[in-house]
This record gives sequence, C-alpha cells and structure tokens, in this order.
Amino acid sequence: MLPWKRVLRPLAAFLLAAAAVTVPTATSAHAAPAARTAAAPDRGWNDYSCRPSTAHPRPVVLVHGTLGNSVDNWLGLAPYLKHRGYCVFSLDYGQLPGVPFFHGLGPVEKSAEQLDVFVDKVLAATGAAEVDIVGHSQGGMMPRYYLKFLGGAAEVNALVGIAPNNHGTTLSGIANLLPYFPGAADLLKSATPALADQLVGSDFLTKLNAGGDTVPGVRYTVIATRYDQVLTPYRNQFLSGPNVRNILLQDLCPLDLSEHVAIALVDRIAFHAVAGALDPDRARPTTCASVFS
Repeated sequence: MLPWKRVLRPLAAFLLAAAAVTVPTATSAHAAPAARTAAAPDRGWNDYSCRPSTAHPRPVVLVHGTLGNSVDNWLGLAPYLKHRGYCVFSLDYGQLPGVPFFHGLGPVEKSAEQLDVFVDKVLAATGAAEVDIVGHSQGGMMPRYYLKFLGGAAEVNALVGIAPNNHGTTLSGIANLLPYFPGAADLLKSATPALADQLVGSDFLTKLNAGGDTVPGVRYTVIATRYDQVLTPYRNQFLSGPNVRNILLQDLCPLDLSEHVAIALVDRIAFHAVAGALDPDRARPTTCASVFS
C-alpha cells in the first residue's frame, strides 16, 4: 500500500468523527434514529424472549466500535451467530447529544457503565448466569474496564476482541502530530472524549492496563489483522496474561486482506474464529475455507 493511503484512511476516520460531532442539524438529530429503526430489518437479535440452549448456555453481547452503532456494526456477525443457535444482543453506548448514528464517542469509563447496565438487563431477561462479550475496536477494549473496575468478571465468561484497541493507537502516526498543534489535544478530548482515551499513552489506557491486562476467571481472545490502518501498530491490540489467545488473522488465512472495518463487518473467516473462541470445546480449525462455513 502506498504510504499516503496509509495516512489518509485513518485521517478520514478522524475527520468523520469531528464532522459527526459538529455538523448535525436539529432535524437530522431527531429524524435519523426513527429512519434507522424503520430501515433496519428484524434479523433476529435483541430478542428478549430468547432462552440460551444447552449447547450455547450464555447469551452473546455485541459491543460496537467508535462511530458504530448496535445495528450497522453487526449486520454480518449477529445473524452468523444467531444462525448457530446463540441468543445475541447488542447495545448502543457512548452517545453524544445531537449526534445520531455515530456512537462510541463519549468517555470510555462512562460507556463501560452503560455496558454494565445492559449486561444486567440481558442476564435478567434470559436467566443466564454469565454472558460472553464480542466487541470490535473500542468495543473490544472498553469491556475490560467493566471487567476490571465494575465487577464484570463475575458476569462474563469470555471476551472476544475483534481488532480491539487494547494498548492505544498512533493512527498511523497522525496522533504523534498533536503536540505540534496547540490546543488540538484539548479540543479532541472535549469534543470526542473516546478518541482521546484511545490514543497511545492516554490517562485512560494507563489506568486500564496498570497491574496487568486481564482479570482472573475470564477467557480472552484477540483477533487482529496486520492490515489494520486505524489501530496502529496492530500488535498493540494483543493482550498479555493467563487465559489469553492472540490470533493474527493472516496466520489463519494468508490470503485474507481485511482491514480494521472489514474484519468485523464482512469477514467470515474472522466470524468463524469468533465462533471458535465462544465455544472452544467444539471449535474447528479456522482456515481460508472457513469463508464458506
């Protein structure tokens, strides 16, 4: 990939976040949620009458990434898991006032509190003792705060992170330029707190990772792609500690070219790896052929 493309892609995501916060009109803010609800088909997840089966006794909670939402982030994976017999649920979190569609922008600590409430709701509805969590990007990292500081370890069996931002991103070097623009870091933190929280060396990530990446009693899986252009370097996604499995997608299928977004939205090889992480006792090896599974 040409160097300028490696820079422009994360820059575009960066600018999109700023535009989402500063541009929306009052009309779009009120109309968009209703339009999304009407447009999104019922694909069978967030069904609170679902009861976990003996084969899959834990509901799966899907946690979207930065600028994502509970529907669009999971149009591929949620039906994939539902078809395999899981009770599947997804939430919106990290909303900012007047910003429709694009969530996961508020302070990550507050988002973890929203996840805590949502998991309690799912457990109460399904009668399950624990959930499994699958998250993309921020959604693969934020639950670790819930596990570590909000008592989530007692309610979660496994956390599967798809391209999770566990140790911060440089945004392909763009974040390193912030000190050269006076006030830019403060503006980022005030306008989109979650973006500031996810940069390498942030106060939030320093707190989250102090004393170790994991907590006892939870299984951790990380699925990363070497072509990730948003969370860089990609090895920052990997965890250290007991009960951790770090997977590089290209080790499973060298032909897989998925980047940060595709790995969670459309990549059935990644989906197969997720299913294997959720049910390791029945897991089959994930290969390039898993795209047909």
